[in-house]
Amino acid sequence: MHISKILYTATSTAKGGREGHVHSSDGVLDFDLKVPKELGGPGGHGSNPEQLFAAGYAACFEGAVRHVAREKKIALKEASVTAHVGIGPREPTGFGIAVKLEVSLPGLDRSVAQDLVDTAHRDICPYSHATRGNVDVQIGLV
Repeated sequence: MHISKILYTATSTAKGGREGHVHSSDGVLDFDLKVPKELGGPGGHGSNPEQLFAAGYAACFEGAVRHVAREKKIALKEASVTAHVGIGPREPTGFGIAVKLEVSLPGLDRSVAQDLVDTAHRDICPYSHATRGNVDVQIGLV
């Protein structure tokens, strides 16, 4: 599908790759990147692309769930999404990511909560649209 109108554009610059530095054009993001020990790096204070993707997907998906709830006139007292983004080698070359989203919607009937999650994933969340067919995304209610 194609976007009919761009409403907002985020701009960030990375220098030095996974062991470098990133900053956003507005200065809100400005920090070092570190390769995690699990990937052969030093670890330590600094983020990495997988953490950034996990944070973005979690925030976006929760927003999509809340959007669907508002459209369906379902009151959400509490909601949270935890995203786990894994990275590893893929065949025949390169690396790929896999995502697991854990969605918490306390106080909602499980079938209602599942419908909100399914609709958000299928119809609303741009991260879900971007990953569909490219990334293994598993979503579960917790």
